[in-house]
Amino acid sequence: MPSFTVYKGTKEGKIVSAQTTREVGANEVLVKITHSGLCGTDLHYKTAGIALGHEGAGIVAELGAAVTSFQKGDSVGWGYQHNSCLACKKCLTGHETLCAKRAMYGYADFDQASMGTYAVWSANFLFAIPASIDRKFAAPLMCGGATVFSALQSSGCKPTDRVGVIGVGGLGHLAIQFAAKMGCEIVVFSGTESKKDEAMRLGASEFYAVKGKETLDIGRGIDHLLVTTSAQPDWKLYLSVLNSAAVIYPLSVASDDFVMPYMPIIEKELRIQGSLVAARQVHRDMLTFAAHHKIQPMIEEFEMSEEGIEQAIAKLESGGMRYRGVLVVKE
Repeated sequence: MPSFTVYKGTKEGKIVSAQTTREVGANEVLVKITHSGLCGTDLHYKTAGIALGHEGAGIVAELGAAVTSFQKGDSVGWGYQHNSCLACKKCLTGHETLCAKRAMYGYADFDQASMGTYAVWSANFLFAIPASIDRKFAAPLMCGGATVFSALQSSGCKPTDRVGVIGVGGLGHLAIQFAAKMGCEIVVFSGTESKKDEAMRLGASEFYAVKGKETLDIGRGIDHLLVTTSAQPDWKLYLSVLNSAAVIYPLSVASDDFVMPYMPIIEKELRIQGSLVAARQVHRDMLTFAAHHKIQPMIEEFEMSEEGIEQAIAKLESGGMRYRGVLVVKE
């Protein structure tokens, strides 16, 4: 049975290395990890004592006896979901993210993750990385890219729609790129003007600095609003610029209650759409779309080590990351 190194958090928030051993089952794949993205969700688990990371990319090192979908040496990735029953109504209709027996990062497989040297995963939840996407760029797509793409793809966003993106960060800078390549008008909202030039280069149509503003005047309203900031926005400011029947997508993870004015939801028939992670086919579509349109996260690289992970976490927590940290295994 393969034995390998993983990196865990501790109650004190310190990163430590540990060893774990896993048998490669008939439908499983041993992956040699080369890269791991660092996602804001990882920060919620750094004191939980579990193996960290859910934006993984690597190379197939060993195949279970029943696996025919991959070969040794293939470039593969995985994200937040590790498994499901594959037999219930949700799984059979392409909604396995809602399976009652789903295995998700932070809730299962506590002894392995994407920050480590190897991992053993179900072949059903591994994704072939297109040859044109370098694994260091593929890793952040496994959660960040899949999350924003799924929100846009699965909820009827059309090329004629105006898409609002609150925040230009790890999720926001990817949301701008995906929505722009889908043909939408992108209206970006950020605190200050500091990220305006970057947002416009990524594909934004308009940019508004909102810090200190009590009202917004953006002309035509927004049909889809992606909230990618960790803190809840001032809803009184944003509800006024939404079109009737607009959809709001809270995409970042927060433990606070979701609080907003009541009457505008009724008067405009607004919809608040939860969006967990991408189902497998949506995930595959995301990678195909990203490869075709050359969508690429902006990354900062750190060494896959205790020190490197702590450096990456510190930079993300300080708000200085531009825009996704990627841990790299040094050969």
